[in-house]
Amino acid sequence: MKILWKLVVGFVLIAVLLGAGLYYFGTKIASDRIMDEIAEQIENSGEAEQIKQQINRNPELKQLVEEGANADTSSLPFTTKEEATRELVKKFSPGELKNIQSTVQGGLTEEKKQELIQTLESKLTEEEIQALKVLAYKELNK
Repeated sequence: MKILWKLVVGFVLIAVLLGAGLYYFGTKIASDRIMDEIAEQIENSGEAEQIKQQINRNPELKQLVEEGANADTSSLPFTTKEEATRELVKKFSPGELKNIQSTVQGGLTEEKKQELIQTLESKLTEEEIQALKVLAYKELNK
């Protein structure tokens, strides 16, 4: 009976470890894939320049992004695009991410800006939002 119990516990332990590994590597693979897809779309369509122009034309957005210039990066939960993507994949469903992407691509009205801010604030901590500002600032000032 003890041998059977040890086998069951061993199988359960192995299953838990495999599940944790799949979760970690699965989110990494998904975040890498999403990041590559978005980066390719932005580069191929010339959207990067359009995004920069929109931010520079909108004082609110410009101020929001520039808040990332003076942030203390040592206390941020992530500092790279890959880490940020991994966090976003964990907190938002693929459908939510696609919805955010299509909202931003379609142009932001005041109403859409408020909805986007509320969505981000409901799922992300202040530190995560600050880390996104830092990344946005770095990207815009390459």
